[in-house]
Amino acid sequence: MGEIDDIDRKLLTELQRNAGLPLEELGNRVGLSRNACWRRVRAMEASGIIRARVALLDPARINLGLEVFIQIKATVHDAQWLDKFARATRAIPEITGTYRMTGDLDYLIRARVADMADYDRLYQTLIARVPMGDVSASFVMEEIKDTTELPLHRAGQP
Repeated sequence: MGEIDDIDRKLLTELQRNAGLPLEELGNRVGLSRNACWRRVRAMEASGIIRARVALLDPARINLGLEVFIQIKATVHDAQWLDKFARATRAIPEITGTYRMTGDLDYLIRARVADMADYDRLYQTLIARVPMGDVSASFVMEEIKDTTELPLHRAGQP
């Protein structure tokens, strides 16, 4: 699939807001027939533009109301340590994102836990699996903006 056009951007915008829309409704919202809509969505899935369709859950309603960002400075900077760290963070379900960073810290982890005791359990699990230098955490007090929706106004344009 080549560049995306305005109709693809409209489709993607609608799907980011509600991936469960029936094709008929999706087509109506973007001005396409059901079949044309289906073909475009399938093409974007096949090309990897659409990686998955998911349900977004309310963390507080499933007892995961505490979001934490964990900052890590590694003591070792080699491929073996990075592989071990990556495998460990991928294997811990409470970790929802792991990022290698520029600047003063090496890695940033985003996690969801029930409370401070649950965070401590996560911390103990992580340090038992991978040796680390400095580890610090910041806890979210208020979510001002949290979205999975990507800005599409310039997507597919040079």
